[in-house]
Amino acid sequence: MTLPALLIVDDDPLIRDSLRLILADEFDIHLAEDRPQAIRLLRDMASPPQLALVDLGLPPTPHRPEEGFRLITELLAHSPNIKVITLSGQNEESNARHARTLGAFEFVAKPCGPETLRALLRDALRIQQSEQTELADSKSLFGIIGNSQPIQAMRSQIELYAQTPYPVLIEGESGSGKELVAAALQRLSGKPDASYVILNCAAISPNLLESTLFGHAKGAFTGATNAQSGFFERAENGTLFLDEIGEMPQELQAKLLRVLENGEYQRVGEATTRKSNARIIAATNRDLKLAVRNGAFRNDLFHRLSIFTIQVPPLRNLGEDKLLLLEHFQGFYASQAQRPAFKLDPAALEAWKRYSFPGNTRELRNIVIRLTTKYPGAEVNVRQLESEFDPQPETTGSTQTDPSSEVRQILLQGGFDLDDMLMGYTARYIDTAMELAHGNVSEAAKLLGIARTTLYSRMEAIQKHKAQKVQ
Repeated sequence: MTLPALLIVDDDPLIRDSLRLILADEFDIHLAEDRPQAIRLLRDMASPPQLALVDLGLPPTPHRPEEGFRLITELLAHSPNIKVITLSGQNEESNARHARTLGAFEFVAKPCGPETLRALLRDALRIQQSEQTELADSKSLFGIIGNSQPIQAMRSQIELYAQTPYPVLIEGESGSGKELVAAALQRLSGKPDASYVILNCAAISPNLLESTLFGHAKGAFTGATNAQSGFFERAENGTLFLDEIGEMPQELQAKLLRVLENGEYQRVGEATTRKSNARIIAATNRDLKLAVRNGAFRNDLFHRLSIFTIQVPPLRNLGEDKLLLLEHFQGFYASQAQRPAFKLDPAALEAWKRYSFPGNTRELRNIVIRLTTKYPGAEVNVRQLESEFDPQPETTGSTQTDPSSEVRQILLQGGFDLDDMLMGYTARYIDTAMELAHGNVSEAAKLLGIARTTLYSRMEAIQKHKAQKVQ
């Protein structure tokens, strides 16, 4: 029997080797020492791993959690079904809560006993399998829970657009359920037996994406020992769902535009023109209009993809639907765990209604899983519930201190370094923006009011400044 794949990302070789030794009999282990190596590994794998163990403190900032947070976001963009467990020495409660908000299944502080870790991985795998079964067995044509006005409007759009042959662009935040909308469009298309092919553009290395989409001829490049069909051929007369379309390289965007305009494409290394009748559904959590303005996405492709657009509303705008989702997942996970469901006391229920769920439905689902495990059959109070929430950004009150006198006092004390102060402020604003954008550099740049390239330059300048201070 094939072992479930487990990706372990830790910059300490001793920890990586120890975890492999402990877990290799039960899991197919893949090791990476930092975020870029982990992403390269993912893109080279035939299918994404079911599980990931991620250390938050990764290079180039091993004493800070930002790189780990960014990797959690990228793993879930690569494969929304992957169960990510953060195993970290950075065991501050705020880090644990934010990792969960980003979509991590659980946070475990180092050191962690082998049997505890095994049990947690088994639980994550069992829950993942039950979620896939739930989706496959769903009797609802939509599979979308909610009675709020935004959800009803979205259902109406799905019904209206489902049986047209034109592209649909699905926009929404991470964890909001864009893949459910795509699946509903396919189920209502009037072609129940037509193929439905899914490609995550963020999951494939840019130099392999063209071959993956269009196929390649034998000998087209090193390693192409046989001719290979692409996803357009596999979709045939059905639907091709291009998730994370905003990550598609610009040179490939022109070739996708050609297929959308006349259905024509060529395999890599082949002169023969082929035709595709596949209907395109695309999804993104990026602001493609902003990407067009910044020159990162083709304007003509954007307009072809967005003939019909569906906005998936964030959970914070869905009011009482938070309670419907709570009830649904309470029953589902209690049944899967074969234990009684927890209940929220009145104060906790009010806190649930007020919470914004920045990680959307994915965060809500994970909170229900943890509460089901911790408090089976019990009444959960507001303190227990809020310990699962991501701490909200604090607002600083106004100060009565005269700014000019405060500056004079600091300067007269001596030892002042203007570069240090400016870099410190810049770093804090960038860190906060990256957290609010869940690691998405484009969104963080938008929050900061600067271009993405400027943000990269500022981040690089901060790293250089820190390195100079160490020297």
